[in-house]
Amino acid sequence: MMKKLLALILALALVLSAVSMAAAEEKTLIRYSKSQGPYTELFEAGIIPILEAQGYTFEVVEASDLLVADKMLEDGDVDVNVEQHTAYIETFFNANNDGHLVGISPIPTVPAGLFSANHASLDEVADGMTIAVVNDASNMARCLLILQKIGWVKFDPDVDVTKVTPDDIIENPYNLEIIPMLNVNIPTSLADYDFGLITGSIVWNAREIVDPSSALAQEDILPHLVLQVTVKEQDKDTEWAQAIVAAYHSEEFKAYMDANNDGMWWIPEELFQ
Repeated sequence: MMKKLLALILALALVLSAVSMAAAEEKTLIRYSKSQGPYTELFEAGIIPILEAQGYTFEVVEASDLLVADKMLEDGDVDVNVEQHTAYIETFFNANNDGHLVGISPIPTVPAGLFSANHASLDEVADGMTIAVVNDASNMARCLLILQKIGWVKFDPDVDVTKVTPDDIIENPYNLEIIPMLNVNIPTSLADYDFGLITGSIVWNAREIVDPSSALAQEDILPHLVLQVTVKEQDKDTEWAQAIVAAYHSEEFKAYMDANNDGMWWIPEELFQ
């Protein structure tokens, strides 16, 4: 009797598992989070129409910021977001929240840049000038590297470039004062400093205040800073997730970017190979 009961339980478990797997493969409603920035706007304008033509439907859930968006993704309240790079996923969210998020495809990225409301050229740099920089670790490093790129500072070569801070500067010939602050506050405070280092998504959101094309210098985007389609690890190989990946790599999306890239977007080489 016990053996029959165990066999019945096992059979039911297999049936439920099969039903669950079938449901996962047949999923056509994709829920995505939306926080302010260019990347979800690009997803809505350039990617969703491609996938709707394949039978997918979409539901948007508003998020106040990226941390909230990631928590919703981790908790299963949404299926995907497109607003972060690998460094943020791994060193910030997953590391601090026991998260299981993964990037499954690169997407176009708006580079971080050096801006100024008080100076028109890099040649105007002078002793003791002030530079505002974003204060979160993953984005601070990418912004500070712009200063090394243009020759204003030099960092300790033994320090991981993904983790540099002002404390790692070993040469500062202009005695620049680097002031960490909240990313979203830099555009509105730009006139209070000589220069500001601002990430692309923040510039996009503040483009009525800061002209994105006015950057005096831009970052060289390193692999860990390329924006990613982000899902939970358990979903990375699902049919719907791979459909999103395919859409970003498609000829249709390439045509969209060719028609809508005014020079602000940096496009990974592997996207349209």
